[in-house]
Amino acid sequence: MNLELKDMPGQLVLALQPISEFGGNIVSVLHQRDKKTPRGLIPVQITFEMDGKKLERLINRMKSNGITIAQIGEDRLREKATMILIGHIIHSDIRDTIDRIDSTGYAEVKDLAVSMPGVAQHSAARIVINAAGKKEMQNAIQLLRDIAREKELLLIESIEEA
Repeated sequence: MNLELKDMPGQLVLALQPISEFGGNIVSVLHQRDKKTPRGLIPVQITFEMDGKKLERLINRMKSNGITIAQIGEDRLREKATMILIGHIIHSDIRDTIDRIDSTGYAEVKDLAVSMPGVAQHSAARIVINAAGKKEMQNAIQLLRDIAREKELLLIESIEEA
């Protein structure tokens, strides 16, 4: 669900609370406060799971709370890729790497597993990225290549899930 919120305290809670009230399970929230929609509102993407029979009531509740619903029901992140990063992953700021991918708006890191054998040794990380489509996945992989080159990390692409 893509929402547009007023830039005021409490708006995100007004959007999330009804999902919980109707038994929804929130999977992810992408709140882009530094960006504005053409209407001057804050774009927020919420991924959640809930009984589809309750969706109409949820929509009515959100509208009554003054929440603008821009889009509902698109399976936004359809492509998935698993890759391996090797090097000084933690020291090169893995949070920055994740934020740079997540901030694209078309891709996000869905899973990260890190193995750190020792402080002075290279770490290895399995990173799973989901993206909106094939072109967006190609762009996300290129971004990860650029980040790996910048941070002097080895990137092993397209690892098949076992």
